[in-house]
Amino acid sequence: MGSPFRQIRSAGFKVSLLTVAIAAAAPAMGQVEIERVEVIGQAVSTDKALREQKASDSIKSVVHADGVGQLPDDNAAEALQRIPGLSVERDQGEGRFVSVRGIAPDLNSVTINGTLVPAPEGSRRAVALDVLPSELIQSLSVTKTLTPDMDANSLGGTIEVESLSAFDHDGLFYTISGEGSHDENVGKNSPKFSGAISNRFSLGDGIDNFGVAAAFSWQKRKFGSDNVETGGAWDFEDGARLEEVEQRDYEITRERTGFGLNFDYRPDDLSSYYLRTLYSKFKDTETRNASGVAFEDPQLSGERGDGEGWRDLKSREDTQEIKSYVLGGERIIDLWTVSGQAGYSESTERDPGGIAGAEFVGDFSGIGFDGNRKPRVAVGSDFYDPAAFTLDEVEWEKVSGKDKEKNIRLDLARDYDLAGHGAQFKFGGKLSRRDKTSDTEVWVYDDFDDVNLAGYQSGNVDYALGNYGNGISAGAIEGLIGGLDRAAFYDEENSRINDFDMREDINAAYFMNTVDVNDLRVIAGIRYEGTEFEAKGTGLRDDVYEDTKSRNRYDHWLPGLHLHYQLAPDTAIRAAWTNTVVRPTFGQLAPGFMIDGSDAEFGNPDLKPLESMNFDLGIEHYMGRAGVVSAFLFYKDIDNFIYNTDLAGTGAWADFDEALSFENGDSAKLYGLELAYSQKFDWLPAPWNGVLLGANVTLSKSDATIEGQGAKRSIDMPNQSDTVGNFMVGWENDRFNMRVAANYKSKYLMEVAGIQDEALDLYSDDQMFVDFKAGYFLTPNLQLTFEAQNITDEHYYTYAGRRSYNAQYEEYGPTYKLGLTLTHF
Repeated sequence: MGSPFRQIRSAGFKVSLLTVAIAAAAPAMGQVEIERVEVIGQAVSTDKALREQKASDSIKSVVHADGVGQLPDDNAAEALQRIPGLSVERDQGEGRFVSVRGIAPDLNSVTINGTLVPAPEGSRRAVALDVLPSELIQSLSVTKTLTPDMDANSLGGTIEVESLSAFDHDGLFYTISGEGSHDENVGKNSPKFSGAISNRFSLGDGIDNFGVAAAFSWQKRKFGSDNVETGGAWDFEDGARLEEVEQRDYEITRERTGFGLNFDYRPDDLSSYYLRTLYSKFKDTETRNASGVAFEDPQLSGERGDGEGWRDLKSREDTQEIKSYVLGGERIIDLWTVSGQAGYSESTERDPGGIAGAEFVGDFSGIGFDGNRKPRVAVGSDFYDPAAFTLDEVEWEKVSGKDKEKNIRLDLARDYDLAGHGAQFKFGGKLSRRDKTSDTEVWVYDDFDDVNLAGYQSGNVDYALGNYGNGISAGAIEGLIGGLDRAAFYDEENSRINDFDMREDINAAYFMNTVDVNDLRVIAGIRYEGTEFEAKGTGLRDDVYEDTKSRNRYDHWLPGLHLHYQLAPDTAIRAAWTNTVVRPTFGQLAPGFMIDGSDAEFGNPDLKPLESMNFDLGIEHYMGRAGVVSAFLFYKDIDNFIYNTDLAGTGAWADFDEALSFENGDSAKLYGLELAYSQKFDWLPAPWNGVLLGANVTLSKSDATIEGQGAKRSIDMPNQSDTVGNFMVGWENDRFNMRVAANYKSKYLMEVAGIQDEALDLYSDDQMFVDFKAGYFLTPNLQLTFEAQNITDEHYYTYAGRRSYNAQYEEYGPTYKLGLTLTHF
């Protein structure tokens, strides 16, 4: 505790980085009295973020619970989008996966209380952060440059989730909230309740040395969207001719439940021990009605011709759960610090069985579409006659997946004197064992004798993008197939080739040394990670099933260097050279395959991991209370870039017409600039002293090369937006607060078409979401809040090659919320 180096470290000015803008955006939460606002309001939230970011040896961005609670965000993903360089992938308008500095979500890692969070989805590594309610979180941080004592498994950054501790507050703390929301699209209301409590107790001879904290959240949200999509099925050889178009209406009930229980024990000033637990459950009940037309010959907008029409129903229930348990502690023994942690986390996805598709089809003449960007189906009155559609097939699907990760970590550090300078060497290791399984079972019911849509209809579908008509009744479809022999319709092919069991064992060790020379801190070290991978699955070769098994082993030595120079009391320069490694996604590594004559589709368990050399350089300057301006440059040189391709005509696939898989590219490059500014104008006279302002923007550029079928071309990295930005303006006093927050990201490449089909590449269009929140303290402890999300009714749009040609258009509408929060400190 009293070593010279430890004193130097605690006194040193550490990086606070860009998201002070976010912490500064948090309004006062709690007591109206000025002295109480000083304790629990916006300024303290900013100070908490500053202290954590300054204490970090990495370039790190932090949002604390006070800040998260004051932003109009339902989950961790939406809170993180306010951080510079971060954007989100949305599902039905709600933030889900997080992209860091333009790097796809699968190439970043997520930890909860220091242990890796596995992904419930069978094919992904990315963790859907909409599973985590924001109320269960004490802080969110994103580390963009990794020191050797951190897992090296991220290209963009490591997202760290910390849950509530009793030592975050003095004495008894509790808060409870109730909220009602109204979704404009479906016209339905939804409830939400959350709360947290913590307190400290005295054990043995200690005083307030044992803490217990608990948090819970429950929400049942009813919402939906209206959609029209082509899937990019355009033929540009003879004008812009379309092959098919579909209208979709989604109605969803999303139930999110979370609970956390944490224990802390600090018997003396030299030791601390903790147990962190977190449980989150995310349940979607979805009904999707779809109707569409496929043209006999591709048509131009405004043309009419012959084709097939269909009406289709999907009705399913999908449940995802995350469980995390972390036991750890730290002990200081003279000049040594010993810390360790054991963690277990488990993610599951389960669909107990539902209608994956119930399709009625019919033949029609005089059909077409109007408009290329938001096409409207053009059909006659016979398209709305249920007798014109006969049942083609019903697909019933059952899905279960599990991703388990166990780890144990040990770190040892010793402070020492190096030629009169405070220094520390640190070394340690980590063992991680991960097991991911996926099991799908499919039944396809067909050969129905003249069963038409009459008798299987539900009420009129509320579809805002055109005329739709009646939907399909899930209950009627379930009643129809319930009386059939299930075994006779089992689809062995689709039930087996997508199943897998993958094991990934990682052994890691590192050494690093830190030295402070006057105003300069230098951290240098190296990390070793050895990976053993095994995959088991099933392939289908010309109607014959084959068991598959693949093994792979690779080793990486990852050096790193961090520099931090205190240019002036309020100005710091930071630089870092780091090396990271990211394993391919489980979908890319899938051991299953399907070969049918001259066509093949398969995963590639022999893929090499992505390796990245990263350079970061930046400066930041602090301006009084809650003020910062900063600029950071970054550059990433990525080897073994992975892309989807067609291997037909090459190597073992020389005689094939199509061989779809994944391959390693040579390299990809990403470079960019992050700028941020935030300030509270509390030195101005009233009422201007209540103004809050924050803005940040990340400008980036990427370049990657793909090749196949004897051709080569350059592309942007998928999911990488050239521009990501946030803007916030607000005002607050002791009793009232309000703010408007806007989040923008530019277009990005979403899906690469064939190597020679650049015109069919799919892009996601730019988006800007604008949200509003206001709060009024009815009493010093009771706050009434109002929120309006997506107040500009922003939509989601993807296109094929050029912005004029639809791949998917989807509208969500705004959501309004009214809430009441009681807080005691």
